[in-house]
Amino acid sequence: MNKRISAFVLATMLLAAVPLAYAQQPKVYRVGVITAGGAWYETIDGLRVGLRQLGLEEGKQLILTIRDTKGDVKAAEEAARNLEQEKVDLIYTTQTSVTIAAKRATKDIPIIFCAGADPVDLGLVESFAQPGGRLTGVFYRDTDLTAKRLEILKEIVPKLRRVVTFYDPRSPVASQSAKLAREEAARLRVQFVERHIASVEEFQAGVRALRAGEVDAYFEVSDAIAVIQDQTIIDAARVKRLPLCSRTKVLSLREASPPTA
Repeated sequence: MNKRISAFVLATMLLAAVPLAYAQQPKVYRVGVITAGGAWYETIDGLRVGLRQLGLEEGKQLILTIRDTKGDVKAAEEAARNLEQEKVDLIYTTQTSVTIAAKRATKDIPIIFCAGADPVDLGLVESFAQPGGRLTGVFYRDTDLTAKRLEILKEIVPKLRRVVTFYDPRSPVASQSAKLAREEAARLRVQFVERHIASVEEFQAGVRALRAGEVDAYFEVSDAIAVIQDQTIIDAARVKRLPLCSRTKVLSLREASPPTA
């Protein structure tokens, strides 16, 4: 997904969400931004670009109050609850798991989301044509492409037989992504090894514990914890010569090989 294009659309929605009466007053809008961190800061950068293109300058017309939850759903809930109590004008969430947490933790504040899983299926909005309620945003088909990414990994590594993934089973998005990968793995006759995690620390420990030759590749599903740990898995892949496919990167066997003297 082109995060900057998506963020520009979101910036347009943000501007439209501001009451017209306020636009005639020298009001500085406060936007609470909740993110899992990592690569999702690119989305926030894109939001800033889109806002500037719409004539809204950070520090003058609006202030972005950013809360980095580092993939922790409970932290996302707490951040959303606190932002509503601080009476920000609206909340902007950078991924689906954070959006679900923010909706659950708040009552009245408008939420604009960037979702990689179907927001209708998840109950975030009533329909694409008529979202209803207090949530709206952009849906990009990240989770829907899970099976395609695994198929591409198999093409890159033709001898692929056993692939591992790490995800939090409490996340409906991660569970759906894992289900899609599991089904595709069966079609490709690849063993899909699922390791459950509940924190960044568990993810890092699990990756470090992988033994050389234990699996043929690492595959990332749509999990908020895993997606902010790209560097952890890339470093491990280089040491263990492990091909990987994340939602933002593909590392082949040759690239995973450690440098030679």
